[in-house]
Amino acid sequence: MHAIVIDTHGGPEVMQWTELPDPTPGPGEALVRLTAAGVNFMDVGVRTTPVPGWPLPTALGAEGAGRVVGLGDGVRDLSVGDRVAWYYHKGSYAELLAIPADALVRIPDGISDETAASVMMQGLTANHFTTESHPIRPGDVAVVHAAAGGVGRLLTQMIKARGGSVVGLVSRQEKVAAAEDAGADHVLVSSGGGFEHRVRELTGGVGADVVYDGGGAPTFRSSQLSLRRHGVHAYYGPFMGIPSLTPMDLPNSILLTYPNVLDHVPDRGTLVRRTGEVFDLVATGGIVPRTGGRYALADAAKAHEDLESRRTTGKLLLLP
Repeated sequence: MHAIVIDTHGGPEVMQWTELPDPTPGPGEALVRLTAAGVNFMDVGVRTTPVPGWPLPTALGAEGAGRVVGLGDGVRDLSVGDRVAWYYHKGSYAELLAIPADALVRIPDGISDETAASVMMQGLTANHFTTESHPIRPGDVAVVHAAAGGVGRLLTQMIKARGGSVVGLVSRQEKVAAAEDAGADHVLVSSGGGFEHRVRELTGGVGADVVYDGGGAPTFRSSQLSLRRHGVHAYYGPFMGIPSLTPMDLPNSILLTYPNVLDHVPDRGTLVRRTGEVFDLVATGGIVPRTGGRYALADAAKAHEDLESRRTTGKLLLLP
């Protein structure tokens, strides 16, 4: 089988289409043949920067969908032929994977493998943001960074489904329509900071209830200045830069959180329940994932180039 492997950190050119031995499922694992892998900014971070838990050489990717083609000892709740998806398994840019069965969820009938791969990590992230980081209530105003992107689109739709309103931020004028299509009430074009004044105008000077900020260091301060007193800054852009600050730097008694999906689904039961919530929203039309690009698995470097260019909207997928 083949996988996308790096043996040094750097640009997309370090990604190598590498032949590897077929994996064998161990106890408690399932052997899965990939049908679609999701591309995330986290993958770019692993490629460019040393990340704990990802020693070199390493296969890239963490999210995907596929079919079970073999079972290790002790696996009872999966069968060969099942369609399954996962949100975090290191090395998911690979044709075959041995994955702990507890990390897999069955894909419901009526949802395609591509759709499942599109909503696992980003859907669980948006679910985390809107139910636990700051549970959206009717009337809440949320600022959503990269509102035309994979997370931003799902996040906008989930906020709207819970009765909130959205001020979406996009980096380019040509992305405005995609953010509006996702349901954003207002869309601002901003490639960095300086948007806080417009957010305050839109909220009558009060500020937003929550900012979901994946923009990294350039947007960090403006996100905080966009918030009302005791508002929530949900910051999820560490691979885009980590600002330094002290508690005294926080304005308006705001709350700062770094939401980690691993804390949202810490066990098998929670994983099944939360992915069920996401799949239910897909099935009922509450969220409509948008595929921004499909690439051959061997061409993953091109997908990374396009993602980093900010030219894309929606979810990028790799297909074997």
